[in-house]
Amino acid sequence: MRWLCALLLVWLALPVLADDRARSALATVDLAESSLMAEGRDRGRPRPMELRLTISQPVPYRVYFLDGPPRLVVDFREIDFSGADADALPGRELVPALRWGRFRPGWSRLVMELPGPYALRLAVQSPAEGGAQGALVKLRIEPVDQKDFATRGNALSALWDLPSPAAVAPLPPRRAGARPLRVALDPGHGGHDPGAQVGAISEAALMLGFARELTEILTRAGFEVVATRKDDSFIPLERRMTIARAAQADLFISLHADALPAGEAAGLSIYVWNQQADDRATRELAMRHDRADLLAGLDLSGTDDQLADVLMDLARTETHPRSEAFAKFAVSELNRAGIAMHRRPVRGAAFSVLKSPDIPSVLVELGFMTDPGDRANLFDPDWRARTAQALAQAIGHWAQDDAARAALLRK
Repeated sequence: MRWLCALLLVWLALPVLADDRARSALATVDLAESSLMAEGRDRGRPRPMELRLTISQPVPYRVYFLDGPPRLVVDFREIDFSGADADALPGRELVPALRWGRFRPGWSRLVMELPGPYALRLAVQSPAEGGAQGALVKLRIEPVDQKDFATRGNALSALWDLPSPAAVAPLPPRRAGARPLRVALDPGHGGHDPGAQVGAISEAALMLGFARELTEILTRAGFEVVATRKDDSFIPLERRMTIARAAQADLFISLHADALPAGEAAGLSIYVWNQQADDRATRELAMRHDRADLLAGLDLSGTDDQLADVLMDLARTETHPRSEAFAKFAVSELNRAGIAMHRRPVRGAAFSVLKSPDIPSVLVELGFMTDPGDRANLFDPDWRARTAQALAQAIGHWAQDDAARAALLRK
């Protein structure tokens, strides 16, 4: 009986021990080595501030702002805040409120209410200072005017020294005086990689021409257009996304008309990011789309480390549904215009130009130059005009729907 009781006690203790082991694997906060500091004298106005959080080990994180009231939000994967009192953080009195804790499995959140609108000027994670163990997360924020207060942004550009990313705030309906919707058009291939070829006609030249036709229609409709290339030049794949991000594009559309063995593919199709896509045709297309960088000596296969993957996956939880929504609007408008499409018009693929985590992105495969019917369409000015007009209509409807959904989420 004593033996059975001992076994029962051990069995009952296992969940507690497992929970303790799980918690010990998480990062913890060292309050003694953490602080919130403000610069300059207190004259009753918001001042530049720096949040320094010393943790026991490095963790992935993202930073963004919310309004109503203004708040700085930092999501961590993952910090065990259970043993740390937010009110005990040195400098806590500088802000109206500070709270932190676990908000969903695998993630913790810090929310700091601010005395006004701010902007993120620095976000860096480095080895802890002053002999402390672990890592130091340092966030510097500065006061800005309300018109410059960007909410729902992220820290990717600060972490990787890229241009400031496009705001992932929902797109408001266009109105008088507001900035027009900005679309990044990316004609595929170019330079030393002409893409698919039929006789003297190359995919690179065909897509550059279609991009110009689409640009004219979009501009007449009141949109702004940013081109990743305007001539037959080589632009690295990562650079194409950076151009869109630097221009604060609201939507990224890559244009292609590829080639596959006869009978394998025909009809227009729209691709969104899907790292798990594994059918043979998609794999072949991915190799064709990415070969320009491989020919230039740039192998992107190992550029995303574990931290980058986690951060980008987290950011895509907001942008990916918006990319899918645009694809559905595009299919609807293309159907309405009588444009023949692939039997599965919306598909997933791990194309490099779809990797951007902060801009809704799609790749439009206008057709396949190896298919006679598609080839005839691609060379037909009337077909190209109808296709461009349908895409422009889809962009307008998507923007209005996106803004309406965002308004509901804010409520």
